[in-house]
Amino acid sequence: MSGLAVVTGRPKTSATTGYKSIGTRPVRHDGVDKVTGRACYGADVFPGNLAYGAMLRSPHAHARIKSIDFSEALALSGVLAVASASDLPQIEDHLAELGEGIDARISYKSQNMLAREKVLYDGHAIAAVAATDPHTAELATRLIKVEFELLPPLMTAEAAMAPGAPLIQPDVYTDHDGRSDEQPSNVAVHSLVGQGDPEAGFKAASLVLEREYSTATVHQGYIEPHNATARWLEDGQLEVWCSSQGRVRHPRRTGRTARPLAGPASGSIPWRSAAVSGASSPPTWSCRRRCWRASAPAR
Repeated sequence: MSGLAVVTGRPKTSATTGYKSIGTRPVRHDGVDKVTGRACYGADVFPGNLAYGAMLRSPHAHARIKSIDFSEALALSGVLAVASASDLPQIEDHLAELGEGIDARISYKSQNMLAREKVLYDGHAIAAVAATDPHTAELATRLIKVEFELLPPLMTAEAAMAPGAPLIQPDVYTDHDGRSDEQPSNVAVHSLVGQGDPEAGFKAASLVLEREYSTATVHQGYIEPHNATARWLEDGQLEVWCSSQGRVRHPRRTGRTARPLAGPASGSIPWRSAAVSGASSPPTWSCRRRCWRASAPAR
């Protein structure tokens, strides 16, 4: 990825002039409830007769799942059910039924929900347990036996893009703005974004500085934990309360929306995946930037 910056010496101007709300400090109507602890978040929802869930996650960054044994977990008193990817629909078999506009890469999201055949990162969910209390659910995950075949991990973006690198997902072909490569790759999408004539700017600059920088992924801190509570209703509908990243999305096929909460509520759980298999912390991305100092006088 490349970027450029120009210093022109122009005086700063206010971008908020003439606006009624932008640049002001409006009162947050939910502020008092949040700072006093009265606000209701997704984790505060407790319908009666709950079952509690826990996840078994991979201790390896990249490994093939050879077998899973649930027998000891299922024999534990209080365990209601155990599920793995084999209990989920194979999304690839239903893309035609979902209709036009459904990206085939939705299958990658399904694989991220519960690992299928391989784990792709440290912490990848392998199995889910439902039990009568959270402690039993957590204990049951420790009784699940998984046999792994360890595969070489890719710890940096550079290593993942290097020629001959092990393929994390062998059915991924790099999309170059609508044109796909013929060979699989660890790079899902390659996009070029540009404006103006950078080369002319470099030629006219009095100083050109080129360096390579590596920075960690920055992620916001939430004021509520990740959570989800669901209730299966007698009419066949599913009611869901859960946290979301700043926007409300409603379920398409349930016929019901999430209950309004203090935090953003959603009818579906947002997914996150990474093209690089590595540690449990977010991957480190690198970018190369070039910038010039403009030789034109300040205006």
